[in-house]
Amino acid sequence: MDIAHTPAAERIARVLCGQRLSANAGGDSESAAKLVDAHWRDHMGDALAVLRTLREPDQAMAEAGDPAIWEKMVLVAVEAAKPPKVTL
Repeated sequence: MDIAHTPAAERIARVLCGQRLSANAGGDSESAAKLVDAHWRDHMGDALAVLRTLREPDQAMAEAGDPAIWEKMVLVAVEAAKPPKVTL
């Protein structure tokens, strides 16, 4: 099984950003890679919303594996995406 080297929330944010920018996905830019690199962080709120929606597996997903493990994995991805707390 392949394991990604970038956090789930970042990957989702990059996809959402690219979808809005790339001509291949309805945007205006012929080559959106540099724009995505510069602006994916602007889509973290949407990425977190997607992850939070996926906390609960649907019936087919639950039948394919362990729903408790799924939820734990998604919650870890949500926590990893939160900015670090600043202590003053």
